[in-house]
Amino acid sequence: MESKSLNRGLSAAKAAKQDEFYTQYVDIQKEVEAYLEFDPDTFRGKVVYCNCDDPFESNFFKYFAANFNKLGLKRLITTSYDGSPIAGQLTLFPEYNEGNGKRQKPKALAVILDRVKDEDGDGAANVTDVELFLKRNKAARIALKGDDKYPGGDFRSPECIALLKQADIVVTNPPFSLFREYVAQFVEYGKKFLILGNQNAITYKEIFPLIKDNKLWLGVDNGGTKWFQVKEDYDIKTESRKKIVNGIKYFSMGSIMWFTNLDHGRRHDDLPLMTMTDNLKFSKHKEIKGKAAYDRYDNYDAIEVPFTDAIPSDYDGMMGVPITFLDKYNPDQFEIVGCDYDVKEGRLPEIVRPNWTGKLDRGYIEGSRIYARILIRHRRRAQPQPINRPPRGAPQPGVQAPDPRRQIAQPQIAPLCPLPDDVETAFGDDGRQRAAVEVEEVHVH
Repeated sequence: MESKSLNRGLSAAKAAKQDEFYTQYVDIQKEVEAYLEFDPDTFRGKVVYCNCDDPFESNFFKYFAANFNKLGLKRLITTSYDGSPIAGQLTLFPEYNEGNGKRQKPKALAVILDRVKDEDGDGAANVTDVELFLKRNKAARIALKGDDKYPGGDFRSPECIALLKQADIVVTNPPFSLFREYVAQFVEYGKKFLILGNQNAITYKEIFPLIKDNKLWLGVDNGGTKWFQVKEDYDIKTESRKKIVNGIKYFSMGSIMWFTNLDHGRRHDDLPLMTMTDNLKFSKHKEIKGKAAYDRYDNYDAIEVPFTDAIPSDYDGMMGVPITFLDKYNPDQFEIVGCDYDVKEGRLPEIVRPNWTGKLDRGYIEGSRIYARILIRHRRRAQPQPINRPPRGAPQPGVQAPDPRRQIAQPQIAPLCPLPDDVETAFGDDGRQRAAVEVEEVHVH
C-alpha cells in the first residue's frame, strides 16, 4: 500500500506541468567546481549518473556533456521519465514513441555517453557535437519501459537501478517528496552523490543519523534563495518570487541546499569563534551580549547557544545549537552527539540532568520550550568553564561598549520551510512552527 501511495505521488508530480523546475547552469557549475578546487580529480575516470533528468532539457546533463573531457569522465548516463516535457530535436527519436500505447509520451529514455569529440568539424567538442553523436548512434539511446510497479524512468525501476549500479557518482535533483527513499538507495548501493534538496530534509529521522555518522553532509552553496527556470505559462502569484531575463521566466525558492558525501574544502574550514568571556562582552546578538553566563537547560546537562557564531571556543561541555549550524559544521572541529529527539527517545540518557522528572520532548529554559537543537561538543580537550545562571530576575551586569574589530560577521541562513503534516522528522514539529516560505512538492531538474 505504501509503495502504491509513493508511486502515485511521484506520478502526480511528473504529470503536473506546474511541478517542472530547471536548475540554472551557473548554480550547477558553481557547486561542482567547488569540489574540483579541493580535488581536481573528483570526477576523473568516474561514471556520472543523472537519473532525474531529461537530455538537453536538464542543465545537469548539459553541464556534464559540455565538460565531459575537462572533468575526465569515463561515462555519462542520464535518464528521463514517461511524460517528461522534453523539448527540441530529441523528440524525433523513435524511442520516445515506442512501447505500451497507454504510457505517457514522450516515453522514458536513457542516454549513455562514453566519449565527446568534435562531430561537426568546427574544432571544438561541445553539446552540439553530443546532439549529432546521439542522432548517428542509436546504441547510445536506450528506451526505458518500466514495469507493472514503476513507470519508465522511475529511479526505483529495475532498469534504473541497473544503471545506478554502473555509476560512481549521482548528480541531480530528485523529487523532494521522495527524498528519503532516494537517499536510502544511495546508502544501499554505496554510491557517491551530489543532489539538491530542501533544508527541512536535514531534520528527517532517516537523514539526520547519516549526518551524525559523517555519511552525509551539506555542500557548498547553501541557504538563501535560488532561482529556477519554469515554463512560460507557470503561474507565480508572488511578484517578488518571479523574474524574466531575456524572455525566460524564473521562480525563486528559499532554503534549497546541496546534500553530498563528496569531500570539499569548506567542510574542513574551522569556524572562527570567540571565547565565552568575549562572547558575553562583545557578541552582536542581544540574547548573548551583557549576560552573566550562557543559559543552561532545565532538563539537559548542556548550555544553550542560540547562534552558530556564538559557540564559545573554550567551553568543553555539551552545547545545544540551531539546525543551521550544519552549514558551518567541520567534523574535525566538532562532534555531533545527537539531537533533542535522541534525548526524547532515550538514546542519550547521560545528558538528562539528575533528578529531572519533567518533559524531554525539547530543551527547556526557565520553563520555556526551546526550538529544535543539535547537541555538539568540541573535539579538542579543554578545561570545562563554570556556567552559573544568575538568579531569576537579577539585574544584568554593566557591559563596556563592544569593540567592532572583535565582532565576527556570519552569513544568515534562510529559516526552515514548513513541512507537510504527514512528514515525520527527527526534530518533531518545529520545522512547521518556524515557517517562512511555502513548501511545494516539485520535481526540479
